[in-house]
Amino acid sequence: MASEPRTISLTSEHVAKVHKDMVDGGPPAGLTPQTDEDYAEWVEKVLASHPAPDRPTQLFAYGSLIWRPEIEHRGEREASLTGWHRSFCLKQWRFRGSPEYPGLMMSLDRGGHCQGVMFELPEGDLETRFNQLFRREFTLKPITNIPTWLEVETSTGKENALVFVMNKECPQYAGDLPPEDVADILAQSCGHLGTGADYLLNTVTQLERRGMHDEGLWELQKLVADRIALD
Repeated sequence: MASEPRTISLTSEHVAKVHKDMVDGGPPAGLTPQTDEDYAEWVEKVLASHPAPDRPTQLFAYGSLIWRPEIEHRGEREASLTGWHRSFCLKQWRFRGSPEYPGLMMSLDRGGHCQGVMFELPEGDLETRFNQLFRREFTLKPITNIPTWLEVETSTGKENALVFVMNKECPQYAGDLPPEDVADILAQSCGHLGTGADYLLNTVTQLERRGMHDEGLWELQKLVADRIALD
């Protein structure tokens, strides 16, 4: 059962101080977008490796998929993943970052533990659903967020789910940055889809509403709020 939400330091007023009206400048210079053929290959690869094609397909959400899934699904369940943790480790110069105000996006990096939400996808036409999902989750080559089948723990036992994890070999991987450095970046990052501070606020808010307390993100939102307040 979800507990009473804590009081979050980061607020919409902080976000408004960082927000700027930005124009989408397209893919960053020197980086190559995924093509229709690339997405088709990823869909084929993931479908071919489906561990339980005769069972409903599960999707594990840990960030913006929780509060903006943009994909048809049946309800939600609490779930947890061992061996991975949330990390702002993906450099970004588009979407919620820009060349002028670069950002960091959250992904799953190795180690630790992560609570999240499990979505069940409707049966049938997984090709279309995966194509839609993949175009949202990764846009550049080499791939940044790799769709991977992992074992996830639920209240009824372990299940296989599709999870997007960080590709540590891609040039956008920022590594394990100190929280203070991450806060400095999120306190100023902005792109045509919004700010890094807004992304962090939405994620922490939705986790807290579900009784999922991520201590790392909780401390990070405090740091970001403090930095924005000082500007």
